[in-house]
Order: sequence, then C-alpha cells, then structure tokens
Amino acid sequence: MQNITLPHDHGQLIEKQPERIPKEEEFQTVSDIFKQLCDGSRMRIFWLLCHYEECVINLASLVGMTSPAVSHHLRQLKSSGLIVSRRDGKEVYYKAADTEQAQLLHIIIEKMVEISCPTSK
Repeated sequence: MQNITLPHDHGQLIEKQPERIPKEEEFQTVSDIFKQLCDGSRMRIFWLLCHYEECVINLASLVGMTSPAVSHHLRQLKSSGLIVSRRDGKEVYYKAADTEQAQLLHIIIEKMVEISCPTSK
C-alpha cells in the first residue's frame, strides 16, 4: 500500500485514509454504463426493455426505427451488460438484465423524465 502525504490536512477522513478512494478501473465500469445514456433512442429502447421482453422487429416498430438501427443499439446495451437476450427458434428476444446497475439506471431514467412505469396486463 502506497503512503500518500497530502499537502494540506483539513481533518477529513479521506485525508487520513487515501487508500479508501476507489481505483480508476472501478470508475471505468460506471463510465461504460453512462456512455449508454448519450443517445435518446438507446435510452428509450432500454426503458422499453425494462418493461417488456421484445424482438428486434417489434422494437423497431415501437420506436419508429429500422431494424438495423435498433440492432446497433441493442449490441451497445448488451455489451455494457444492461440487457440480455434469449433465442426461441429463429427469434431473439431482449429484456433488461436483472442486475442492480440496470434496475438503478431504469429508476434514474424514470425520475429524470418524470414518467411512470406502465402497468402490466
């Protein structure tokens, strides 16, 4: 463990225990997830997948995009671990991952745009 001496001691705990600061690599995961927020269409697709399991064709129709464009967003979301997929015959279905990160992002999106979850029927 590296001994760090700060130029000023303001009496704060972090100054006495700088080893408690998370490493840069730990923030990279957060950064990768937040990169998904830079596109409104991707956020909308993610939000839909938090509520429904859907195939590319239906998602494209729901959001008014082409299937290749939706597939691009799905690849980005899947690579960041925010969604998962399953194959049923020739069809691939997507939904939000059952992870704390995906659930928290869903809550943040809903709070930020002040929308409420649709009721499932």
